[in-house]
Amino acid sequence: MRNIDRLYIDGAFVEPHGTERFPLVNPTNEEVLGHVVLADKQDAQRAIAAARKALPAFSRTTKAQRVAMLERLHAAVMARAEPLRDATIEEYGGPVSRASWVSQYAARAFLDAARTLEAYEFERRVGAATVVMEPVGVCVLITPWNSSAGSICSKLAMAIAAGCTSVVKPSEMSAIQTQIIAEAFHEADLPAGVINIINGRGDVVGTELSTHPDVARISFTGSTGTGKIIARQALDTIKRVSLALGGKSPTILLEDADFEKAVPAALNIAFQNNGQACIAGSRLLVPQQRLAQVVELAKAAVAAMKVGDPADPATTIGPLANRNQFDRVQGYISRGLMQGATLVAGGEGRPRGFERGYFVKPTVFANVSNDMAIAQEEIFGPVLCISTYRDEDEAVAIANDSSFGLHAYVFSSDVLHAQAIARRLEVGRVAINGMQHDPLAPFGGVKQSGVSREFGPFGLESFLEAKTVMVA
Repeated sequence: MRNIDRLYIDGAFVEPHGTERFPLVNPTNEEVLGHVVLADKQDAQRAIAAARKALPAFSRTTKAQRVAMLERLHAAVMARAEPLRDATIEEYGGPVSRASWVSQYAARAFLDAARTLEAYEFERRVGAATVVMEPVGVCVLITPWNSSAGSICSKLAMAIAAGCTSVVKPSEMSAIQTQIIAEAFHEADLPAGVINIINGRGDVVGTELSTHPDVARISFTGSTGTGKIIARQALDTIKRVSLALGGKSPTILLEDADFEKAVPAALNIAFQNNGQACIAGSRLLVPQQRLAQVVELAKAAVAAMKVGDPADPATTIGPLANRNQFDRVQGYISRGLMQGATLVAGGEGRPRGFERGYFVKPTVFANVSNDMAIAQEEIFGPVLCISTYRDEDEAVAIANDSSFGLHAYVFSSDVLHAQAIARRLEVGRVAINGMQHDPLAPFGGVKQSGVSREFGPFGLESFLEAKTVMVA
């Protein structure tokens, strides 16, 4: 049993003032792994005070000093890649292939930030003025349970590169992963107060962090509903807020795509991270005359997927993260059936042979109209909706007929053709013929998928303020 009963504040692991114990449950077998003691409002205030105290000295560190810190953080997290991978499997249910990638990605975020920092000019001439880019101040970094280590490290890396001090509030459901990361950060030996980490509930700790006057900036990744609450709470003190929110990402198969390759790829895009990914391509748009072919290819692709123990390298889809998520996804599958979508694969209930664990049948619906709940709302599980279009104008219209605008995917044998379609899509990022990721390119959404950008120079500048200096 793992019992996590310390917070990381002002360079030390300290006893929390809060006393609530939150159970940590293994989603594969529903057994309790341990408990985490949650922070309260007083703990949040203590963490903010530590970050505020550390800010003046840290904001004046040199570029070289911060690069060295980022490199130490990279080494410390890399040294814990295996236990972090294992915790992601056990605590979250992430398949081993993705859990291994995430542990490497989390560490790599610090090197990407270091390279971005080295190339960035903090002063520039604009007309007759000098513009100086300065750290925004104390930052709050709120991260989700579906990508805990990666989100913590990528946000924190840019905050440090900018010269900001931070309070990190991860999901309390990811406490084991958080503990491993916190131990790595401590070993990297940054000045006390630069990094502070507190587990706690959003309605208690999150509210205090979002409203406290000493916090200058909030970077949040999570649901659109929670993002709206944080934005409202931050308004009274005019905090800088960036929001990486939900998605209902379309995958468009153009007529000239290689369907034999594109359909299985689209299924993998939809079901990545057990379907619990804001960038999952959960809507598949195909030419009307190719629907029958797509349905048969989708059936074959799902049949080839293995649902099971996330520690097994052969597993494609593991369990969902928790009971609430399991019930939510089951509810959407039921709604899809009731609203008249055609079930191609999967359906309600657990897969055959699973009596315990939050396992869901990988599910595909066809004949999904854009007014159905499963086409418009983020399900956050392995559920794919197939819709048809008559021509490319209609494909673009269907793709854009969404309150979300985070990511999209386009498949075509002609890259220029795909790029022309990509430019018409109302999203923050488009991948062509695959599931590419560039950690230096900006990431974020439009519409209700978010505000601002992360990664690379765009992400760095979200932690900076421009000051204009003019001389008579």
